[in-house]
Amino acid sequence: MAFRLSSPPSSAAAAEAWKWLGFVTAVWVQAISGNNYTFSNYSDALKSLMGLTQLQLNNLSVAKDVGKAFGLLAGLASDRLPTPVILLIGSVEGLLGYGAQWLVVSRRIQPLPYWQMCIFLCMGGNSTTWMNTAVLVTCIRNFRRNRGPVSGILKGFVGLSTAIFTDIAAALFSSSPSSFLLLLSLVPFAVCLSAVLFLRESPPPAPATAAAAPEDPKDEPRYFGAFNAVAVAVAVYLLTFDVTAPHGPAFSRVFAAGLLVLLASPLAVPAYCFLKSLTSSGGPSLGGSDMEKQPDRGDLAEPLLRQEVVPESQQKPEVVEEAAATEKRRPAIGEDHTIFEAMRSVDFWILFVSFLCGVGTGLAVMNNMGQMGLALGYADVSMFVSLTSIWGFFGRIGSGSLSEYFLKKAGTPRPLWNAASQILMAVGYVILAMALPGSLYIGSIVVGVCYGVRLAVTVPTASELFGLKYYGLIYNVLILNLPLGSFLFSGLLAGLLYDAQATSTAGGGNTCVGPHCYRLVFVVMAIACVVGFGFDVLLAVRTKKVYAKIYASKKPRKVGSDGQ
Repeated sequence: MAFRLSSPPSSAAAAEAWKWLGFVTAVWVQAISGNNYTFSNYSDALKSLMGLTQLQLNNLSVAKDVGKAFGLLAGLASDRLPTPVILLIGSVEGLLGYGAQWLVVSRRIQPLPYWQMCIFLCMGGNSTTWMNTAVLVTCIRNFRRNRGPVSGILKGFVGLSTAIFTDIAAALFSSSPSSFLLLLSLVPFAVCLSAVLFLRESPPPAPATAAAAPEDPKDEPRYFGAFNAVAVAVAVYLLTFDVTAPHGPAFSRVFAAGLLVLLASPLAVPAYCFLKSLTSSGGPSLGGSDMEKQPDRGDLAEPLLRQEVVPESQQKPEVVEEAAATEKRRPAIGEDHTIFEAMRSVDFWILFVSFLCGVGTGLAVMNNMGQMGLALGYADVSMFVSLTSIWGFFGRIGSGSLSEYFLKKAGTPRPLWNAASQILMAVGYVILAMALPGSLYIGSIVVGVCYGVRLAVTVPTASELFGLKYYGLIYNVLILNLPLGSFLFSGLLAGLLYDAQATSTAGGGNTCVGPHCYRLVFVVMAIACVVGFGFDVLLAVRTKKVYAKIYASKKPRKVGSDGQ
């Protein structure tokens, strides 16, 4: 019998171990896929090297975010291509996109024409959509009963990825923009290769298998708790490194090694599961397994709210007629929607617009953090980039777990968490507009937390309202808000208002110093967040009955004896 690395064990317990190993590699992919949020770390080098105005620089950042618009291709591919192929496409595209930027910033080649730089930044931005789609869709389907924690953990590590890249670059390369871009080119490519080997969609267990080896319902929350603990430890570790700067070369290398050990520590979960499989079955089989192949798409259509099916022979004639008419009606909220059915729903557009108000304004801050810091007199803005990233992590991981807890305990609609984040984000923009001493520190933290909540809560919300069957495409339509929001709030609003206040420089660019440079930008974004708050409250009211049904469907699983 031949041993193959890609063939997981066939026993149910060992299959669980391989599923958790796939989740570990998914965490690693997310920990390096937030490179779209690192533009501020090298934007000033691009601006001076290419002699750009702030509007031109902001349009480069928009080109980066426009790459996410082509994430629709990743969404379509997620229902047709296996997870490893999707990961490979994203990793190769990122290698090319960020590799070309590294060649320019490191001066190994002459600066490329502006339109060519836009294309390479677009490729770099699009690469993350393939990685995120592969990871999110696969893991939410593998752990469909714990969507909140899955989303919170994965999106949390995306938030940390900016700080991970920034701090490692600062520790090893003294924040060199060219070395930073080299990391963005090579590290995601290498990590995705590891995920290609282990991340697979696992089909739902057959009834006979589930009866023979029922899964302990307490296992998944306990394992997710371990992942949360590791994520918090990584965040605190990064935050400690930031607030105790500057550091010597030796300490910085020790820090980088410790960070790698922390990121490897989640391997303890699949190792524990694998040991359980050895003791429960006397040793794992090395033969083929159902996990080698992609699950049938019919399996992925399992709805969150199940309906009782009555045989047609036992139905009354009028019931049969009503069932035939029901097949032609549009699906209700909570049932599986195609993308066209979802886009005909009022609730989809309420979610879309509220998402735009949150992530669009948050991206404007992240893309312009370099110039915001310089305008307020800070020569090095890497601290604020890391603060936004780390506190964004706390927002993502905390909201994912808390929203799941209150949904199970009280049926609290997830959109209410988005509403709370929107109003708090508006307060953060008011603080930034006041430009008081320390306001950039406070604003960076508040915006990071709220942006993280917005991303982490919207992911499971979309799957609960519109189903899992076509979730990959629906998710990528929703994140069209990233390029759209970047264009509206960063490219137009921040770019035009900054240039109106700036003075020209000798190199052909411009600069602005003082709190007036971005004050009006922050005021407009605060108003946009208040509008988003209203839409989130409206969505919570409209979907209250759906979440009441989800709450009712989750209650029996806690006390049932069937392992479900």
